[in-house]
Amino acid sequence: MSKRIGARTVELPGRPGILAWASVAGQKEQDGPYGAQFDVVIPDELNGEQSFEAAERSLLETAVKRCAQHAGCALSDVQMLLAGDLLNQIISAGFAARNLEIPFYGLYGACSTMSESLSIGSMLADGGFADRLICATCSHFCTAERQYRAPLELGNQRTPTAQWTVTGAGAVMLGAGPAARHAQVSVAQTTCGKVIDLGIADQNNMGAAMAPAAADTIAAHLQDTRRTFEDFDLVVTGDLGRLGRDLLIELLTQKGIAVREEKLFDCGCEIFGPQQDTHCGGSGCGCAASMLCAHILPQLAGGKLRRVLFLATGALLSPTSSMQGESIPGVAHAVVLEHREA
Repeated sequence: MSKRIGARTVELPGRPGILAWASVAGQKEQDGPYGAQFDVVIPDELNGEQSFEAAERSLLETAVKRCAQHAGCALSDVQMLLAGDLLNQIISAGFAARNLEIPFYGLYGACSTMSESLSIGSMLADGGFADRLICATCSHFCTAERQYRAPLELGNQRTPTAQWTVTGAGAVMLGAGPAARHAQVSVAQTTCGKVIDLGIADQNNMGAAMAPAAADTIAAHLQDTRRTFEDFDLVVTGDLGRLGRDLLIELLTQKGIAVREEKLFDCGCEIFGPQQDTHCGGSGCGCAASMLCAHILPQLAGGKLRRVLFLATGALLSPTSSMQGESIPGVAHAVVLEHREA
């Protein structure tokens, strides 16, 4: 029997449960409005490691280990790890998986990786292919600047449309069957995103590159499920930032969708305060992941939120393709998270 709804949405009748979650953040993120909600805050950019890249890997390892602790299980009880990051060949996730020794599927969706992993993971759990798995991702300001723009030592001036890559990580444990019986948050549906490219080529304007993909996925989900913004307590986007959020509202309005702006929560807009000088806000895999685990999931578990559409947003940027004159495609995958009475 097909579980598909409409063109791009999948119903999850088994309602995979979210068993536990954990968030890790850096010092700048701690200084933001949600700083007190992160599970772990690292002491500095290196976190006791020899390189920024090794520090990023340690963020992911910490998030996964803390998530398993919150679930009351050992790492050996986790059947799959679905994870990725921004760096070439997803080295943060790959090297973390080497140390964690959990069967590993590496994913790359740029900053959309948290919702991508939740989408795939929830289908695996609902299909009976895993009883307990972890979805996770991470990013680090210093590694992202070195790979995509310029090393910090150059002191380059950032443009007004630029965003600040979040130093952070998030990990979510999904479960099915008896393991998920008492979970207070479940995954109800997932909508697969399309790669959308409107020709944005400025690597310092990620919000404009990602907004069209976010608009396309939201529109597809609402059409498939016959829902509106009124059916959600929040529609949570990953890291569009202030410019990208404004463009998203404009694009949805052009599609004839009535946007309830007070229900539109963008993690990139929220994670840093106005006094922190991050220009258009936060970005990076760790932005949506850490905010989901620090702020959104606790509210769902406590019943303050009942239904959330969560879609992390990714700019599929490559330094190689950018130097060859290519534009920057975007993608966004969506999952519906619901509160469930114990």
